Amino acid sequence: MNVYLCIDLKSFYASVECVDLGFDPMTTDLVVADPDRGKGTICLAVSPSLKAKGVKNRCRVYEIPENMTYFMAPPRMQLYIDYSARIYNIYLKYVSVDDIHVYSIDECFLDVTGYLKMYGMRAKQLAKKIMDDIYETTGLVSTCGIGTNLYLTKVALDIISKHSPDRIGCLTEELYQKYLWKHQPLTDFWMIGPGKQKRLNEKYGLHNMGQIAHFDEDVLYKEFGIDAELLIDHAWGREPVRMCDIKGYKTKAHSLSNGQVLFRNYSFEEAETVLVEMTQQSVLDLVKRHLVTNNVGIWIGYDYKIWGGYDGKSTTLSIITNCEKTLVAEARRLYRIFYCMMSLIQR
Repeated sequence: MNVYLCIDLKSFYASVECVDLGFDPMTTDLVVADPDRGKGTICLAVSPSLKAKGVKNRCRVYEIPENMTYFMAPPRMQLYIDYSARIYNIYLKYVSVDDIHVYSIDECFLDVTGYLKMYGMRAKQLAKKIMDDIYETTGLVSTCGIGTNLYLTKVALDIISKHSPDRIGCLTEELYQKYLWKHQPLTDFWMIGPGKQKRLNEKYGLHNMGQIAHFDEDVLYKEFGIDAELLIDHAWGREPVRMCDIKGYKTKAHSLSNGQVLFRNYSFEEAETVLVEMTQQSVLDLVKRHLVTNNVGIWIGYDYKIWGGYDGKSTTLSIITNCEKTLVAEARRLYRIFYCMMSLIQR
């Protein structure tokens, strides 16, 4: 049986700023945001104590109640990268580089299957030892998920560890089915976003993983295509991908993307201008890399106070090109489709 750990650093950017400033990251009210960009700027991170007071992560500065007192630290990405590298070196004290998958700057998967017997430890003991090492070395608090496959490990981290006194959650397929088949909302589970949850809820009356596991698979494949296989596996707590599969993976496709977060609600014309600029930048990247494409896709998120959703759309062209005029025109066309859809929804 395989055993994996997934270790996450709590409110990483905010905690690093607290530690670097000599504050306790668990009790200090701090947000990471650039004060020079005004109250419309997004907070890159919010400290755990502010989250406990109801301040949402990734909020805008003006959304923080005015009666709250807090520190504001401008983002320092190089500092966060340096801390992440230090923590990666801690992982290397316990497992080989071949058994580590960096999921993000503040989150890593570790395959500890072959190490438990060598250390004479249970998975939870090893997890605690590594977490204690992180805290003693950097002052940062971490959480951990333990599972018999990568999916269960991630779910144990995201759902179970938050409610555990030792910040460690454990799952097997049996425990997953026993305790999480009725858990809601579905967006708490890895790889299920608000859009997919809405389709499952409204079209099929599916509100938890147990219902999905016992639902007609043919209907799910018709609705989600090949993604239904992943959804069905995860509903049962299964995940066939192992650490060795991740390490051996070589991508066959290449894509270029560009994204921006707007500081306020833009009008149709303003947002279209931004879209055109982003498309032009992507075309320049294509030309520099001597690449061409026949696919254009855009993704748009909306203010939760107005609609509270996001969506994406792509199209395949009849030609393969890196012509700016052609690609910009196609991006505009997709954008205007979204505009028409939003106009209908708001009516």
